[in-house]
Amino acid sequence: MSAKPNDTPPPTPAPLQVPVADSHTHLDMQSGTVAEALEKAASVGVETVVQVGCDIKGSRWAAETAAAYENVHAAVALHPNEAPRIVHGEPGSTSQPPGAGGGRSRRGTREGGGDAALDEALAEIDRLAALDHVRAVGETGLDHFRTGPEGIAAQERSFRAHIEIAKRRGKTLVIHDRDAHADVLRILAEEGAPERTVFHCYSGDEDMARTCAEAGYFMSFAGNVTFKNAQPLRDALAVAPLELVLVETDAPFLTPAPYRGRPNAPYLIPVTVRAMAAVRGIDEDAMAAAIATNTARAFGY
Repeated sequence: MSAKPNDTPPPTPAPLQVPVADSHTHLDMQSGTVAEALEKAASVGVETVVQVGCDIKGSRWAAETAAAYENVHAAVALHPNEAPRIVHGEPGSTSQPPGAGGGRSRRGTREGGGDAALDEALAEIDRLAALDHVRAVGETGLDHFRTGPEGIAAQERSFRAHIEIAKRRGKTLVIHDRDAHADVLRILAEEGAPERTVFHCYSGDEDMARTCAEAGYFMSFAGNVTFKNAQPLRDALAVAPLELVLVETDAPFLTPAPYRGRPNAPYLIPVTVRAMAAVRGIDEDAMAAAIATNTARAFGY
């Protein structure tokens, strides 16, 4: 018999002395209310969160939540795995982020299918991206892990459209890149990246980190940087310019060690910040201060 997942929330870590932001979270997939999540996060020094949409419903919710809470900023987009579903007229839950192992799924609505349906969905993302409290367009990009060859064309068309929206609206671009490093970098180069581009849940190696640094792309590290088998991620963090480093939960996914497999939430950011500080060989206050400054710059708040 396989072990049952442990749904017990991890203990609250010691507070950070320098407040930081969670640059990527999914509060709509977490238990409890938004107010409760924000209060618990603030109690440990996580004072700001970026709420990220993955489909039309989630993006509308992100925009509404950011409008209601001063310390929540919204990102809106069609997740890379949502685009093929819309084009092919498939129902289903929005694809889970990398390393997804829990949380509540959302059932997507059945679309009419075809390019027209994708254009209609992109038009709604464009409308949401125009709102002042929406700071970013994302998470968008490519996912060659959960979507096969039949979905590549739809993913790429959606990605290029999101890049155009971000540039025209003057918003940050938030990248989802899973098993697609070369193609993501290629399309960014072909289209011309927005002024502010964030690689959410950075998953490349140190060579890619140098490439991102040369382009001025922000690299956001999640709880998986603490995993035993994640030395390539730690190597990338070690060489990334400190002024381009962010931190995120991607909650409820990617809970940092030693709580891997349990539900993640913004209040656990201090665990990852302390691990990142150890990799960089600096104290946690310096790490937190850099992250706070970088996140405000990355999302223009």
